[in-house]
Amino acid sequence: MTEIIAGIRVPDSAMARAATQLVRDTEDDLLYNHSRRVFFWGALTGNRRKLKFDPELLYIGAMFHDMGLTAEHASPDLRFEVDGANAARDFLKGYGVAERDIEDVWASIALHTTPGIPEHMRPTIALVTAGVEMDVLGIAYDDFSHEHRDHVCAHHPREATFKENIIDHFAAGTIKKPLTTFGNVKADVLALKDVTYTRVNFCSIILGSKWPT
Repeated sequence: MTEIIAGIRVPDSAMARAATQLVRDTEDDLLYNHSRRVFFWGALTGNRRKLKFDPELLYIGAMFHDMGLTAEHASPDLRFEVDGANAARDFLKGYGVAERDIEDVWASIALHTTPGIPEHMRPTIALVTAGVEMDVLGIAYDDFSHEHRDHVCAHHPREATFKENIIDHFAAGTIKKPLTTFGNVKADVLALKDVTYTRVNFCSIILGSKWPT
């Protein structure tokens, strides 16, 4: 049955349905609803900017973007974004998706916490980040109509304590591998949530390298 929310049609191919079920079975309600909202914000942004994008690729990127925070897909030493990107790549390969499309979905997930770069890349990559930034940071909040915000959140609610809880999810997914936060926004998460966390300092690495000058 076709599902339309805020004027956006949810992809209904066998691949999209399988992705939905996999994420539904793997993530808790907070991450699942967040991932679905990311798709809608991303698609609405694409429509507003008049971008030509593949809704199915955007959907896979949005749905898998936080899979690296789950125990099933977390590696011991890679950034959680890369873990999620790798999970999406393996999933897409099972459906014979073209390599360039797989690369775009991979990059959309791997780069979604690296501000200032995805927005200049191809639509799938740019729009996953745009969706994440809207849902987590409220960036471009006023560019979405009140009706669209309400309709999306009526179907995929934000918990009353979503802001605190999403930070807790980020912390839980990175606290055992703090070095993966070097150079990305998750360093701020561990600085808030882990009293033992010490930031890796870029300048200290330069000054302490084996180069004599």
